[in-house]
Amino acid sequence: MSEFLPLLGIVLVVAGFALRFNPLLVVAVAAIATGLLGGMDFISVLGTLGKAFNDNRFVSVVWIVLPVIGLLERYGLQARARALIEEFRGATAGRLLLGYLVLRQGLAALGLTSVAGHAQTVRPLVAPMAEAAAARQLDNSDEEGVAQEVKALAAATDNIGLFFGEDIFIAIGSILLIQGVLRGEGIELTPFELAFWAIPTAICALLIHGGRLLWFDRRLARTRR
Repeated sequence: MSEFLPLLGIVLVVAGFALRFNPLLVVAVAAIATGLLGGMDFISVLGTLGKAFNDNRFVSVVWIVLPVIGLLERYGLQARARALIEEFRGATAGRLLLGYLVLRQGLAALGLTSVAGHAQTVRPLVAPMAEAAAARQLDNSDEEGVAQEVKALAAATDNIGLFFGEDIFIAIGSILLIQGVLRGEGIELTPFELAFWAIPTAICALLIHGGRLLWFDRRLARTRR
């Protein structure tokens, strides 16, 4: 029975999240409890946690981006993004998001999946610029309702560009997953073959969602009239 005691750490995680405690605190306490219940002394548990953090310290670099973006937003990044798009008379919300879709999908196809994203690109730059363009198209009528729709379209554009673009890059986890599933069914395909046949799907996704974005522009134009 004692060999099951370390599993109580899972119970602590579930209970902590259910009670809405600080996630970092919950995970740390569960990890320490699991080590102690597994027969390790407290110093050994801390040493194991420290070594794991040190070996994977590059992961923490990602979190530095979040406060940086927060500071930039506090000092007017979104306002500057809106002001920038207002200088381009021909810019519309649909065209702007279509351009971002092409960029996002192209970068993902090259394996650069972390260059853009929701936190670092969509929220502080793309969405405010698209909102400003849509507000100008509407002549500021019903701006609040359309702003929410623009935000949703901006988020969807990022998701679609990344999801259908990354499969074109052969050195990606999803390609290996697909290969493993097919191999289990007796179908042998190389990563290059899988990546190659992901291109038609990516093109269809680009055309379909691109059409949705341009249709959104037309709908805004009819509303203005």
